[in-house]
Amino acid sequence: MTLTRITVEISPRRIGTVTLNRPERGNAFDQAMLDELGDGLKALVADDAVRVVVLRGAGKHFCTGADLSSRGPGAELRPAAKYALRDVLAILDGLSKPTVAVVEGGAIGGGAGFVTCCDVAIATGDAFFSVPEVRVGMAPMGIMPFMIRAIGHRAFRRYGLSGERIPAADALRLGLVHEICEPPALEATLAKIADALLLGAPHAMTELKAAAARYASPNLAEILAGVPPPHDPKSTEAQEGIAAFREKRKPSWYPE
Repeated sequence: MTLTRITVEISPRRIGTVTLNRPERGNAFDQAMLDELGDGLKALVADDAVRVVVLRGAGKHFCTGADLSSRGPGAELRPAAKYALRDVLAILDGLSKPTVAVVEGGAIGGGAGFVTCCDVAIATGDAFFSVPEVRVGMAPMGIMPFMIRAIGHRAFRRYGLSGERIPAADALRLGLVHEICEPPALEATLAKIADALLLGAPHAMTELKAAAARYASPNLAEILAGVPPPHDPKSTEAQEGIAAFREKRKPSWYPE
C-alpha cells in the first residue's frame, strides 16, 4: 500500500514509529488517513521485528482532529470508509505491543482520542488538548469511551461540554499524559521510556495488556458494543457548526 497520509519507520532497536504526515493541515485526519493508520497499526502488530510502537505527528501539531474541509457543502467526494474513527481507536487501544504517544502542539478531538489509547503519553510543555466537537454541532461519540476511561467521567463532562483547551500541566494532572518535558528533551525522554519498555518480555507484556483490558473499569469491549453511531455530520447543528468553523464566526446558537 502506498502511504500518503502517514509514514512508518522501524529502527534497529525494533521501535516502529508511525508519523501522521499532513503537517500543512495540522495532521487533521481525513478518511484516507484513518484507513492508512488502521492498516499501518495492524501491520506493525503482525511484524515480529517490532517491539514498541510510537505515534507522533509531523510539524507543529500532533493531530488537530477531523479535517472539516472534507465535510459539508462544497466538500470533495470522500472515498468509501474502511475504518471509522472508533475502529482506529479500538485497534490502537487493543494493540498487543506497548505504545507511546509523543505530543507536540495540539491534540484535538480525535487527536486527543489517539493519545488516550496509547499505553504511555508524553508531551512538551506547550502541548494542549481539547474535545471541541460540541462547538461544531456534534457529540464526540467515537472518542468518548476512551476519554472517560483516561480522565474520568466528571472531568470529561467538563471538557467535553465546554470544549476548553486543556494545557499540558492540566493534562498531566488529569492523567491524560504521563510525563511533560521541554522540547529539547523530548527525544531523550522518548528514548528513556522506549528503553524501559524494551526491557519487558514481549509475551508477558501482551498478557499484561490483555488482562488489563479485561479488568478495566469501564470495560471497553462492552461499551463499544453499545456505542451509538457517530453523529451525523449532515444534521442541522453539524452543518451550521462546520459552516461557522470554516467562516471563522460564532455559530447561530451562540447568544451575543
